[in-house]
Amino acid sequence: MSENTTHDKLPIRMLHDRVLVKSDLPEGERRSGGGILIPATAAVGKRLAWAEVVAVGQSVRTVEPGDRVLYDPEDRAEVEVRGATYVLMRERDLHAVAAERLEGSEDSTGLYL
Repeated sequence: MSENTTHDKLPIRMLHDRVLVKSDLPEGERRSGGGILIPATAAVGKRLAWAEVVAVGQSVRTVEPGDRVLYDPEDRAEVEVRGATYVLMRERDLHAVAAERLEGSEDSTGLYL
């Protein structure tokens, strides 16, 4: 993890199987892959989202800070730390992990599914 990120050295320690992530969900309007503007008020079907792991509890085994994880944004608890919004969840609520450290694994897609 880079030293210039806003979540370096957060004044928080995660417990047990908890994972703290910084969501990649865009605030407000967003664009589709084809360039169509989608307003913030548009209803979107069930869709998973990516986030960056910021901190993990001592019982977490499959992810590390800096990994990108796939999760369900509807099953989340938000918390604000030093003015930034993070998502708190249990490790078992993560659907996939994408990390450069996984690239060398045999038959690896880069994701745990």
